[in-house]
Amino acid sequence: MSMTPREMVLKAFEMGKPERVPVTLFGGGMWSIRDYGTSFEELSNNAGKMVDMCVTEAERIRSDVVYVGSGFNNFHASALGREFGVGIKYREIGAPDLTAHFVNSEEDIARLNKADIFKDPVVQTVMEATRRVREKIGQKYLVTMTCWGPFTLAARFVGEETFMKSIFKRPAFVEKMCDFCADLLISLYEPLVHDGLEVLSIADPTASGDLINPKQMAKFAVAPLRKISDWAKSKGAHTILHICGNTSDRLDLFPETGCSTIFFDQKVDIAKAKEVLSGKMSFGGNVAPVHVLLNKTAAEVEAACREVIGIVGKDSGFILVPGCDIPPTIPYENLRAFHDVALNWKYE
Repeated sequence: MSMTPREMVLKAFEMGKPERVPVTLFGGGMWSIRDYGTSFEELSNNAGKMVDMCVTEAERIRSDVVYVGSGFNNFHASALGREFGVGIKYREIGAPDLTAHFVNSEEDIARLNKADIFKDPVVQTVMEATRRVREKIGQKYLVTMTCWGPFTLAARFVGEETFMKSIFKRPAFVEKMCDFCADLLISLYEPLVHDGLEVLSIADPTASGDLINPKQMAKFAVAPLRKISDWAKSKGAHTILHICGNTSDRLDLFPETGCSTIFFDQKVDIAKAKEVLSGKMSFGGNVAPVHVLLNKTAAEVEAACREVIGIVGKDSGFILVPGCDIPPTIPYENLRAFHDVALNWKYE
């Protein structure tokens, strides 16, 4: 096989047909940190250890994409929240979280300084690790850095419950906050893309079909995603998008985001996704991370992967992906079985 894992995914992004089915986790930070034997807090100011973990786990997991900074997304908000007295709380299990929400008005938005994101030592650590991981293994694997999508990041600043209410009560505030977050994320990625980063990885779970309806997604979430993806395309970079929950009722909106691919939750009817998106946009999915990858046997994992590929994987542009980020306790044997199916599935 002559194509590298990186080339497999890039071919799928371009709606081409690589030598085999591309395969990747989405994120995988919690699993990798546990498997490597470290913690979010230990890695937060140790770029060298973060690099070693990412490189070590890349060879062990064998995903085509390596996600640096998975689980550190909340630092993009906390970096700007320092002026408001906001910090980060580390957990024994799970990703670090904000200690408080801190934007309540358009006046508060005006007080935010995008440049503050680069003053945060943890953000600096993740960015440095991203550069070094790409230098080490970027010719083989497609290396990216993770972030929240603009709608989700905006909700992190404001607080999810207040943000959801604001959709109805203060729509102009919501739009302005989402646009600010799109600009913030462009600022964050700009130096990395300038240095050669080929893909942005965006998780926008608050834009889930379980939280907002298609009209609300079209009004508030699509435009800021398009702003980011258009900027990335102008720099020669791709954009991965993942949204949690059932988005089967808004499949037609995903090409409008301009993203290179959309990774679907296990709740999405993958056959319907194929019907709507085939020939329009690359997409991935959608093996259940808990019901299948965590709770089934390796043989059952293999069967589930074959079922998904059998439905949609024979066409160009498809990538085998779990329905979301994976729990840290998934057995390695199941993760290996998940990847083996795609790694050995050659196109006819």
